[in-house]
Amino acid sequence: MRVMGLDYGSKTVGVAMSDPLGLTAQGIETIERKEENKLRRTCARIETLIKEYGVEKIVLGFPKHMNNDIGERAEKTLEFRDMLTRRTGLEVIMWDERLTTVEAERTLIESSVRREDRKKYIDKIAAVFILQGYLDSLYIGRDAGNIDG
Repeated sequence: MRVMGLDYGSKTVGVAMSDPLGLTAQGIETIERKEENKLRRTCARIETLIKEYGVEKIVLGFPKHMNNDIGERAEKTLEFRDMLTRRTGLEVIMWDERLTTVEAERTLIESSVRREDRKKYIDKIAAVFILQGYLDSLYIGRDAGNIDG
C-alpha cells in the first residue's frame, strides 16, 4: 500500500511517498506555484503522482501552533484537505507537523547543504518527516500525531 505525504505551504507543496510495503518515506518533489490560491496545477500534479505510484491514502501535515491552537495556516490546510478528498476520492489523514520544518532544516545543515540550496529541498524533506511519523505510528502502535483519532 503506497501512502503519499504532503507538506502544504503558501507557495509550495512538499511531496513524499512510502515504499510499496509502507515502511519508509522518500522525498519525491516540491510542487511550486506563483500564488497561494492558484491550486489547479498543484492538484493536477498530485493526481498524476497518485496514479503513477498507485497511492491509496494521503497524509497531510497539519500546522498547529505549539500551544495546540489552530491558526490561519491550519484553516487553509483543512480547506486543502477537503479539496483533495473531493478530487481524489482518497482518505486524507491530518498529521501533526509541528517542528518538521525545523527537523528538515537541521537535516539539511547536517548534510552540508548550502544555505541558498536548502529552500529547494526543505518542503520535500518536511513531507518525508510527516509521512515517516505516520508510517512509524502504524508499526509502533502509537497514534500520537494523528489529529483525526
